[in-house]
Amino acid sequence: MKKVILLTAVILLSATTFAQAQDGLTGTVDVTYLSQYIWRGFEMYGNQSAIQPSIDLDLYGTGLGLNVLWSRANSSGYESEEELRLNLSYGNSLYEYETYATNYKVGWTYYYFPDGPWAPGAISSDYEEMYATLSWPEIFPEGVVPSYTVIKMWASKGGSPASAVSGWLHILGLGYDLPIEGLLPDTPEQILHLSAAMVYNDGVFGVDRDWSHAVFGVSTDFDLGNDCTLRPGLYYQSSWENDVNPSDEFWASVGVSYAF
Repeated sequence: MKKVILLTAVILLSATTFAQAQDGLTGTVDVTYLSQYIWRGFEMYGNQSAIQPSIDLDLYGTGLGLNVLWSRANSSGYESEEELRLNLSYGNSLYEYETYATNYKVGWTYYYFPDGPWAPGAISSDYEEMYATLSWPEIFPEGVVPSYTVIKMWASKGGSPASAVSGWLHILGLGYDLPIEGLLPDTPEQILHLSAAMVYNDGVFGVDRDWSHAVFGVSTDFDLGNDCTLRPGLYYQSSWENDVNPSDEFWASVGVSYAF
């Protein structure tokens, strides 16, 4: 499986030139800097920053998507936590033009840690998940979009150090795009993407089953021209379960993406 993941990553990360020549195959190449990497409430690299390059492919408008993301800390000491993530997904919509119109996305994710096995207490070693997300873009006339995500996680191999990962996550989310006056002289309007999510951890990584944390975020996009976009963001986590995170967290991100 590890060889398959590595081969897939190499193919995808070299696919941009090919994709540009193919009608209907579109995608995005992105590099994001994080002042701190917080994943599902867990603090992955202590207080250290991280870099996350990724490539995302939309497979000919079929609703199928393929994404590969590489995450690594910008400081030494976290080599066993370096992560390569492969995601396959399918998304579509139901009841279009109705108040109860529903967008849905289902997918599978494989988390590969090339430098595992992990040290005691570290959150790593290979694991997988299946997930489904539902959202309702028309249910509130004010433009607030509620969503619900359910995730099932498990270790990729029985008896591995990641065996404690097995469990469920339930995420209730809200999103809203707030238009404000343009922040740049030649931009008449700027859109702030506001988000909030509350997470119930049902035993993932052996934590107590409870509402573990909530995350609030704001981000926006700046068009750099030539299909390039700059997206800065600010995020705050209110932590409620010490087994997930004993403290509240605040972090920033800056991403640069190219759409083809």
